[in-house]
Amino acid sequence: MAFQGSPETREPVAIDDRARDNIRFIRETMERAGSFTAIPGWGGIAIGITAAGAAVIASQQTTPTAWLLAWATEAAVAVCIAIWTAFSKARRARGSLFSGPGRRFVHGMAPPLLAGALLTLLLMRMGIESAIPGIWLLLYGTAIVTAGTFSIRIVPLMGLCFMVVGAAALFCSPSWGNAFLGGGFGGLHILFGAIIASKYGG
Repeated sequence: MAFQGSPETREPVAIDDRARDNIRFIRETMERAGSFTAIPGWGGIAIGITAAGAAVIASQQTTPTAWLLAWATEAAVAVCIAIWTAFSKARRARGSLFSGPGRRFVHGMAPPLLAGALLTLLLMRMGIESAIPGIWLLLYGTAIVTAGTFSIRIVPLMGLCFMVVGAAALFCSPSWGNAFLGGGFGGLHILFGAIIASKYGG
């Protein structure tokens, strides 16, 4: 038995309890070391705001090509915001975006995003633009879920929410496409960005 406290108040502490506490501490430390923690909450909020604006602009376009260009521009802006804010957060934490967890996060996101880009080209070629919003949201959510296995716990949950919104978009009226995109890329990014910013260091 081990003892803690002053001579007057010390109480016995079982050795196995202390061992469990030590094991829990080691496990949590290893989990943090193996996770990509530079997910930018404030960056997510900024992406959400620009996506909401893009939804308004895209809804005013009169041709599929102009509509796609509006969202492609938003995607480029979002990537720039994500990289810059993630780099800034990693630097504040004296970490690196190019560490093992960071590389695994990117590798987890890449396949679903590549599939989404190829399907977009195919659907545009076939004239089935109405399916694109659901495909984007569904595959983006898949990318976040797969990459989120190397990040903080809330990230896979965010991905699941994107997948639900994407599935709904696939089976709803095509006229709601921009609303789903605005609610997904706009609303969900703002919501989860705020949670990450408040609970996970910005």
